[in-house]
Amino acid sequence: MELPPPAVELRRLAVGRVGEEWGERSVPEEVAISLTYNRDSHAVMMATPLDLEDFGVGFSLNEGLIAHRGELTEIEVCRHELGLELRMTLGGEASERSLERRRRLAGPVGCGLCGIESLAEALRPLPRVSGSLVVSRAEVREMVGALAAAQPLNRRTRAVHAAGFWRRDAGLSMVREDVGRHNALDKLAGALARTDESAASGVVVISSRVSVEMVQKAAMMGAAILVAVSAPTALAVRSAEAAGVTLIAVAREDGFEVFSAPQRVGK
Repeated sequence: MELPPPAVELRRLAVGRVGEEWGERSVPEEVAISLTYNRDSHAVMMATPLDLEDFGVGFSLNEGLIAHRGELTEIEVCRHELGLELRMTLGGEASERSLERRRRLAGPVGCGLCGIESLAEALRPLPRVSGSLVVSRAEVREMVGALAAAQPLNRRTRAVHAAGFWRRDAGLSMVREDVGRHNALDKLAGALARTDESAASGVVVISSRVSVEMVQKAAMMGAAILVAVSAPTALAVRSAEAAGVTLIAVAREDGFEVFSAPQRVGK
């Protein structure tokens, strides 16, 4: 099955101070992707049609739908008229947990209970991460610079986010891109899981701001250090502190800011 291209060339009119000019620009593709488990719909995400198996595995892990990669017994990408379907099959305890969750959410409507459960799910307690890795200031600058240079789709379109994994012995060994910053991080989580790589052995680096969802995903991955080029939200910082994640943000070539667990940042 042929997937849509990750980017397309579109004709546009460029208007500047000295005039205007017709030409083409590469823009990223954005596709509706339905994530289904055992043929039941779970969510629809708008995403870049790249590394979709990584996306399915990473989303399932980061959302707590599976406890480990082995609980996802099958994953298939299906193309439909309106988009794509990531058709996933849960096995064992994951299948039972999914059935129980659907029964719980299909309860009384209009009583407010579903809203309370949704809030509890969105702000669920995070696992506390552990990790002895300490990174130097020079290494932080190195990984941020490497991420900027390792985004082919963004170089082409200037419109997508990236999430990368840095290890001291391998540098920036893995990068995933997507129009959605959450999707890029899910794809990275899936890529790590599919290669049996522990996120605790290195640093997760992202090209975006740090919302609470990004910290939640990093904690679910077991990443002890999260580095971002933009600023965090207050809730993201509180969540990082609670999970023991070292949050480094506003990371540039000339410096960065450490918001939580500074003991993992050396000289």
